[in-house]
Amino acid sequence: MSTTEIQSYLNRAQQDLLAAEQILQDGFYHVTVTRAYYAMFYAAQALLISRSVRRHRHAGVLSAFSEHFIKTELIETEYAKILANAFNARLGSDYDVMYSVDPATAKGVLQDAQKFIDRVKDHLDQMGNK
Repeated sequence: MSTTEIQSYLNRAQQDLLAAEQILQDGFYHVTVTRAYYAMFYAAQALLISRSVRRHRHAGVLSAFSEHFIKTELIETEYAKILANAFNARLGSDYDVMYSVDPATAKGVLQDAQKFIDRVKDHLDQMGNK
């Protein structure tokens, strides 16, 4: 486990979160969803690295997050749902040109991303990994 690597993933998560906020203000709602999801994806990877678990594919990160943090009750179940919902919204936003994202949905995913990242940081702080 590398605290430098964990911090790098958290920094990337924060950058994508800030980008999502700006993109939301610019009215690009489908891109907001994508960047907000990636913010959560990088935060989840930081958590996994704190346990010496490495996954690079999206499905692998979601699965390992549930296995190592939800099933063990280190992180509350709602965060797995937040991540899964954002993943599905990201798939629609990125790969389905008919998928529509309204401002409220984009804002909701962005708020969920902030909540997710805050919870990840809290957990890492509690474990002394930040």
